[in-house]
Amino acid sequence: PPAHSRSDWIGPPDKHSNLRPIIFYRPPEESRLERRLREARQEAQASNQRFWARHNRTFRQEKEEFIYSRLKAKGLEMRDESGQKATLNAEEMADFYKDFLSKNLKKHLQYNRDWYKRNFRITFLMGQVALVRALRWLRWRKKNVEQ
Repeated sequence: PPAHSRSDWIGPPDKHSNLRPIIFYRPPEESRLERRLREARQEAQASNQRFWARHNRTFRQEKEEFIYSRLKAKGLEMRDESGQKATLNAEEMADFYKDFLSKNLKKHLQYNRDWYKRNFRITFLMGQVALVRALRWLRWRKKNVEQ
């Protein structure tokens, strides 16, 4: 982002996680509380990035293995005579998706628990930052009205 920017910048989707990375704005006079909030947001983003990159890599690998095994069982190759990649029908792929989700249920539940904890902490910190800023603004306004 340009040096004069005063907001977060959101990038294009990451090729591994499909998440859009965020470059968080860092104010020049960032308070300790604001820094804690920014760092909590950065940590949540990094954790999400790691989880989804790993999850998507596993998904793609297992999907390819599933397709290969099903095609092999049918006596087919991964590519047809014209060089096109062979595919399975939606019903066959539904079996894979169901099995994959069932097999990874515990990982998803743990991810959701962690996600809610992180977001609760971020929301709490955002509330604290908003309260501090509101009180600062009220004190500034009161001071300027009295003058």
